[in-house]
Amino acid sequence: MQELSEFKVSFDPGSFLGREIANVTLMELLGRGAMGAVYVAFQKSLKRKVALKIFPKACSNLDNMRVLFRDEAETVAVLNHPNIVPVFDMGETGEVLYIMMQLVEGENLRSMIWRHQLHPLPSRRAIPVHKSIEMMVQVLDGLDYAHKENVIHQDIKPANIIIEERSGRVCIVDFGIARTEFSSNQQSRYVFGTPLYMSPEQISGIQTDCRSDIYSAGMVLYETLAGKIPVKTPSMDELLNLKASDPDSLFKCSPSEACSSIDSKLEKILLKAVAGNLESRYQSCAQFKSDLLDYVSSLQGKAAHE
Repeated sequence: MQELSEFKVSFDPGSFLGREIANVTLMELLGRGAMGAVYVAFQKSLKRKVALKIFPKACSNLDNMRVLFRDEAETVAVLNHPNIVPVFDMGETGEVLYIMMQLVEGENLRSMIWRHQLHPLPSRRAIPVHKSIEMMVQVLDGLDYAHKENVIHQDIKPANIIIEERSGRVCIVDFGIARTEFSSNQQSRYVFGTPLYMSPEQISGIQTDCRSDIYSAGMVLYETLAGKIPVKTPSMDELLNLKASDPDSLFKCSPSEACSSIDSKLEKILLKAVAGNLESRYQSCAQFKSDLLDYVSSLQGKAAHE
């Protein structure tokens, strides 16, 4: 099995600034990853800013990438939910494959977690429980909608969750490389995702379903609450092997030991979300969300009686 993230691209993202691709002008570099880069772009025809993600064709395994884009474009383009960043267009030019998306101006969850970790006061280095759950509930709403449309994201991680500055709305990005549950590509030899957040079944390369996204969401919530996920090994190879062979022994301590704000009830919810056994895990985002909301209600009831 190979991860798509292994197919690294050697290109200068700055060289595309000011250029026109897919009838938009690239204005600002938002970030780059293993395979490409994301830009703020201006669409003259509609006088609006958009986000454009490009994958240079210098990338190896271009044929595989093109097939993945084409197979999923129609399905992903029709997703319409407030917690999912919509894809406006997908295609290719002579140089690149591209995905055009709505531009959400705000901070991604990865940046928010890091920002809190740098706070001079130790007590302020964790995102509050209520805020963490409030954000995750919105993520689960978006995922639940996608799953009902038979679309699996496959790469839920803090960097793919954006909190809109103006409204506080939480948005999932990068549905452009999702797949449908019944995709002809689901037996592909390529493994999608980011290892720390990937489910054991993703790493093993077996057929995945909505529960893989639930596992990833659980890992994200764990990190949001604790600031980091206390895994037993920093080695990526060892992490992958441990997840594939004994996923329930991944953590070097319990969630409640990793973070004082995680009590036994919340710990139980987290551990169910990231259970290595598929049948022990939440079977739907709605179940996961329901338990989180019940937990928040219990906290509010407890506070009211104090």
